Amino acid sequence: MSILPILKWPDPRLSQVCAPVGDEDVSDLAAAMLETMYDAPGRGLAAPQVGVMKRMFVMDCGWKEGNPTPEVCINPEIISLSAETATGEEGCLSIPNAPVEVERPVSVLLRWRGLDGAMIRRELTGFEARCALHEYDHLDGCVIFDRIGDSDRARIEGAYLEAQK
Repeated sequence: MSILPILKWPDPRLSQVCAPVGDEDVSDLAAAMLETMYDAPGRGLAAPQVGVMKRMFVMDCGWKEGNPTPEVCINPEIISLSAETATGEEGCLSIPNAPVEVERPVSVLLRWRGLDGAMIRRELTGFEARCALHEYDHLDGCVIFDRIGDSDRARIEGAYLEAQK
């Protein structure tokens, strides 16, 4: 496999809604995305972050603690979200060194297709829910800057763009 280049915000592709994955084999893409995510090092990576405008993401919330649990989520769908929310710091591989506090539901019931074609339906809680919702946002053209208030966004976005010069 190979490490894929990660798009950096404000690349316009990061603001686009992705198309569903069809019947094509995405196993090579999934393997390359996992390798790229681990190398970055991140805990999640969505296909549009590597320039593939398809509804697919990978995540592994336990690998940094020595408990690897890689997931490949193809055409994920949110079935339900908890009413309870929590605010936590989120970073993004496409917006390096610009973490922001984001409020999200503490659990999500998610359905997706796995690499073997089987449908998976699972309730994710805590950090797993936060990670999946972050990656899911990318499939709808949403980045962490879109999840914060206007004044915070202007300040953090401005500092990020200035640091990129």
